[in-house]
Amino acid sequence: MRIVAGLFALLTPWWILVDYYAFSWPLWGILTGSRVLASLAFGILACSFARSDAMPDAYHALSLLLAIPTLFYLFSHPLMSAFNMDAFASMLAVGYAFLPFVMVAGLAMFPITALEGLLFALPSGLAVLLVAFMQLDVSGWAEYAGSMWLLLLISMVATLAGIMQLHFMMVLVVQASHDTLTKGFTRRTGEELLGLLYRQAERQKTPLALAFMDLDNFKSINDTYGHDEGDNALRQAAKRIQEGVRRGDILVRWGGEEFLVIMPNTDIAGARIAIDRLHATGFGYRPNGSLLTASIGVAERLADDTASWMRLVELADQRMYRAKQHGKNRAVLTDGQEVAA
Repeated sequence: MRIVAGLFALLTPWWILVDYYAFSWPLWGILTGSRVLASLAFGILACSFARSDAMPDAYHALSLLLAIPTLFYLFSHPLMSAFNMDAFASMLAVGYAFLPFVMVAGLAMFPITALEGLLFALPSGLAVLLVAFMQLDVSGWAEYAGSMWLLLLISMVATLAGIMQLHFMMVLVVQASHDTLTKGFTRRTGEELLGLLYRQAERQKTPLALAFMDLDNFKSINDTYGHDEGDNALRQAAKRIQEGVRRGDILVRWGGEEFLVIMPNTDIAGARIAIDRLHATGFGYRPNGSLLTASIGVAERLADDTASWMRLVELADQRMYRAKQHGKNRAVLTDGQEVAA
């Protein structure tokens, strides 16, 4: 948004040279003043808006970006009808009448929804209608009806392009945040989500449980049967874990054969229920038909009195290794209690 506003601020004054050549005084002088004001407005917009991920800030910035040329159109188009022009000046004046179409077409640059496209195109349509009422004695309704129809078509095409942009961005975000093999979140995204959920749990003083899982004897699958069978085992395990946890729980592929399940608003008793459910569901089968098992370490924010999400993960990791040392295929809870499958 800031880049677009900055470009408009730099490019708008250059058209003053065309106005000077095409229009007589005082018309070109008035247009020059209005262009300078528009350029200043674009410059202020480019400098005043800081980078933000908040949608209200984006709506505000885009609204102001479209408002500036809309006001310029409402001022300049009726102004030109009051002056007599030669053929060349009349041809350029028609370009000013196309300003609403350019603004609406510009919506194609932004990833927007259908409703957002309608709302952002609406002011341009209202501006054309207002100018039509102001100039009924100059141009008939037929001309403006055709303009409105063309504006509607351009709005639809621009909005469709914006929707396609939005869909493409959503696909990229999903691909970047999810592990392609297991469909769980990547570790980087998982860390961001865990940090967010941990801070939220601290503010609301609610529990937050983690289950750190490592598939038992996974290396032997790759060594004996190959990496394709290893990938198949990982897919099975991820699917079974997703089936065994709640819809609101988050599965993260932490690395290799390690998985982390984030369970918001879950105390140690709730985590124990989740572990029992996972043991009942199982983690799939090895290539030789035997059961695929996992060692699990459980940590909970309140029970472990942790100061950070990193410490919570560290405790869950330590308990997972304790489960491996004590025979694998089991879980170690916050109080050291072991839950065998």
